Amino acid sequence: MKTIGITTTVPAEVLLAAGYQPVDLNNLFIGDPDPDRLVGIAERAGFPQNCCTWIKGIYGACVDRGVGTVLCVTTGDCSNTVMLMEVLKLRKFRVIPFAYPDHPDTNQMQSRLRTLADALGTTLEAAEEVQAHLAPCRRLTRKLDTLTWRDNLVSGWENHIWLVSISDFGGDHRRYQRELQGFLSECHHRQPFSEEIRLAYIGVPPVFARDLYRFVEQRGARVVFNEVQRQFAMPHPGHSLSEQYSNYTYPYSIFDRIKDIKAELRHRRIDGVIHYVQAFCHRAIGDIIFRGKLDLPMITLEGNADYVLTPHLRTKVEAFLDMIGRSRRLFQEAGVSVKGRGYGFGS
Repeated sequence: MKTIGITTTVPAEVLLAAGYQPVDLNNLFIGDPDPDRLVGIAERAGFPQNCCTWIKGIYGACVDRGVGTVLCVTTGDCSNTVMLMEVLKLRKFRVIPFAYPDHPDTNQMQSRLRTLADALGTTLEAAEEVQAHLAPCRRLTRKLDTLTWRDNLVSGWENHIWLVSISDFGGDHRRYQRELQGFLSECHHRQPFSEEIRLAYIGVPPVFARDLYRFVEQRGARVVFNEVQRQFAMPHPGHSLSEQYSNYTYPYSIFDRIKDIKAELRHRRIDGVIHYVQAFCHRAIGDIIFRGKLDLPMITLEGNADYVLTPHLRTKVEAFLDMIGRSRRLFQEAGVSVKGRGYGFGS
């Protein structure tokens, strides 16, 4: 299959129907043995230092791996992608724009999907057939998520890496499905995790993901809800592609995301929230709204070009976990049970 780079989660069914294998440039960048090398390619090309590391990494990955065709999401993701697209055009890449509607609307989404299908030389009907082929794979990701929060058999990092990889199915959806099925079978033979503190992670995937998840688990906590990663897996597929991508919360209003987040916080008995923001990203302003709407202890972590937790961030996370632990102990000393439900929701 022909390769097409993608700048975020897009309607992969349309790409596959057109004979393209999507390659998530974010995963290509952060999975590189030396991501700074890819950032350096972008900076030597003129990208400023005070530009988002993800954008520079995506550009560097395109150049380094020779990804000639790129699908850029111009509405519903990152505002910097618009200018990235223009630079890619200058460098003679084939660039195809895709814009999510400004609010969830199946009619508008149907029109956007049909336009994308036309641009790639396929039909929406063919893409709907691909959706049916991918359905078993997406069902497995929902099982993975349940094994994470309900059965306590999957770590936060494992949940993150499987869900974030479904944006391009790791380069081969059939292999992804086989390997995920095998992983889930192995999980059933594990002893359940018994962490004291259950965490939610909201915001875009972090540049220091591996370090963050393992760090909190070493300190008696575990992430049992990965907000955006779960959305990448399309937890509410609906009956059509237009419905599936209208139910996908990430491209739309932060208030649509908050409805989904609040329901999952209660459902999964969350004790505290980690909100990650990327430096120089407009989405960081959303922290104001999250803090006003989410009734749980919250910590905000900012990252840019550090691929591991800095000493400052480690201290900050440790203090956050200590605070939640002390609060739980105060509840217990007062004779209020905190077992089986998140601190902060009470009753």
